Amino acid sequence: MQVIAYARVSTDEQAATGAGLAAQRDAIAEEAVRRGWDIAAIHEDGGASGRSLDGRPGLSAALRSVAGGEAEALVVAKLDRLSRSLIDFAVLLDRARREGWAVIALDLGVDTTTPAGELMANVMAAVAQWERRAIGERTRAALAVRRREGVRLGRPRAVPPEIRARVVAERAAGQTFRRIAAGLDADAIPTARGGKRWRPETIRRLVQQERTAVEVSPGP
Repeated sequence: MQVIAYARVSTDEQAATGAGLAAQRDAIAEEAVRRGWDIAAIHEDGGASGRSLDGRPGLSAALRSVAGGEAEALVVAKLDRLSRSLIDFAVLLDRARREGWAVIALDLGVDTTTPAGELMANVMAAVAQWERRAIGERTRAALAVRRREGVRLGRPRAVPPEIRARVVAERAAGQTFRRIAAGLDADAIPTARGGKRWRPETIRRLVQQERTAVEVSPGP
């Protein structure tokens, strides 16, 4: 089986020394020898945060490779090198299923090419789905409290940070604006104006706003 390897470190110092990246490469190489994999390519991000799927050129290249049929699976040494968010991970799993490639995280036994590994992935995806719904429920409950307190909930009103993060993560994982909007509707998450239906154009504007905020924010 041909695989695409991905490695990430979260600080510029780690990226410079290469220690963290080397350890991840070695772990993947050892498993490749053990299981007879052919590593088609290794993509890396140095000094990149795992809190978002966005802004990681190495990950974007890795996803393009598996989506384009260059390999059958995306392999990481540790799941948190791919994503620190279960919601983001669930989005990636959904994309992998739709596009026909597998996800393998060596540290947690996630391997959608095997029954046991797929079970582990599905359990984690179920937890992510619960987390998404819990966020929606907390948002609705908070809004209800504010209404009871007499707070006017018209404009101006911001989309909660966790919802913005979800939108950006799903877009970075390849979801269309229309599909993201449908997911928010399905989870009964209110819009910024308290409405019940999200529009694809609204999702597009949110993503653009988040990208602009990243571009103009100061460095670490």
